Amino acid sequence: MSAAFRRPSPPRIRGLRIPLPWWALALPVASFAVLLVLMASSSPATAASARDGLAPLLEFLARVVSLGSP
Repeated sequence: MSAAFRRPSPPRIRGLRIPLPWWALALPVASFAVLLVLMASSSPATAASARDGLAPLLEFLARVVSLGSP
């Protein structure tokens, strides 16, 4: 590989690499804050009653099956 195609070494500041861009820290902090707010503001979950669960579907299926039979 010739020297024309070698990648230049990253510039250094006082022996260290250049620091990350501002968004490299801001995006994870912002997403963590948004998720924390969403979790904190959510209402507690309640259990579904039998009327809200599977019972209406089973009643509907029973009516459909009974309509189809002679």
